[in-house]
Parts: sequence; C-alpha cells; structure tokens
Amino acid sequence: MHKRMGEAVARVARKVNETVENKADSLDLANCKLMTFPVGIYKAMRSVTEGIHRISLANNELKSITSRFVTTFSQLTELNLAGNYLHRLPEEITSLLHLRAIDLSRNRFRRFPEPLATVPALETIDLEENEITEVPTDKLASMALLRSLNLRANPVGPEVRLLVRPLVPFDLLLSPEEPVPKA
Repeated sequence: MHKRMGEAVARVARKVNETVENKADSLDLANCKLMTFPVGIYKAMRSVTEGIHRISLANNELKSITSRFVTTFSQLTELNLAGNYLHRLPEEITSLLHLRAIDLSRNRFRRFPEPLATVPALETIDLEENEITEVPTDKLASMALLRSLNLRANPVGPEVRLLVRPLVPFDLLLSPEEPVPKA
C-alpha cells in the first residue's frame, strides 16, 4: 500500500514539474488517486499559475475543491473534475472570469451548482451522471454565452423537460424519459 501511495505522489510531482519546466498552459492530474488538491502544488507552481488555462483532476477521489484552488488558478478556461465525489463548489468559482467549460460529470451533485450560473464566460457545463433533481431554469436562461448543458443520467424533474428553444438559447441534453410502468 505504501509503495502504491509513493508511486502516486511521485506521479503527481512529475506532472507538476513537467508543467512548470515547460511553462505549459495545462496541468493534468487525472487518475492520480487524489483525495484533496495537494497544498504543496501551490508553492511548486507559484511562478506559472497565471499561465495555467486548463486543469484536469478527473477520476480522482476529491470530495471538495477549495476557494484557494479557484483563486490560485484564476485564469482557467477549462476545468475537468469528472469522476470524483464532489457535491458542491466554492462560491469563489464565480471569480473564474475566463472559464468556458467545466466537466462535473460522474460526481455526487444533488442540485445544480448555482454559483456556475454567474460565471460570465461559461459555454459548456457537463453534469452527466449526478443525482440532480432540480435546475434553476430562470438563472440558466440568463446565461448569455451558455451553449450546452448536459444533464443526461440525472433524475431531473419534468419541468426541466419543458425547457425547449426558444426558452433557452443552449443545447439541453437529457436522457430519454423512462416509460411509466403499467400497474
């Protein structure tokens, strides 16, 4: 077990070092068994955080994202948090003025993460395979740049299914309705 943990830590360190050395615009820490975002990364990446535009933390074991993460990587345009255990986002997510795409699929959201409704540049939101039942349709309809909202494999209420163009100016992706079982 310790050996596997050591390998995971070494893998994260290697990826962070590659990003810093190459002054890359993305950081890929997908599939690293992370339970939290390692605090040491903030210091290690201090010189390049302004240049980071894409981060993938997909398929880890994250239960939350901190406000420090959001404020440190303030220039993000894409954030992939798919396949974690997230159920909410920090309010500071609204400060990501350049964020165009966020992938929150395969997490544990029970409700639509409302801070996303005020992220000004957001074009794509992927919430497939969560536990979302309610969606703030009025707030979503006012998102000027939103182009796609994926709510497939969520137990959304029937009112969401009534949202069709021209009511919403974006593509709303839903799973087909289950046929009602006959008694």
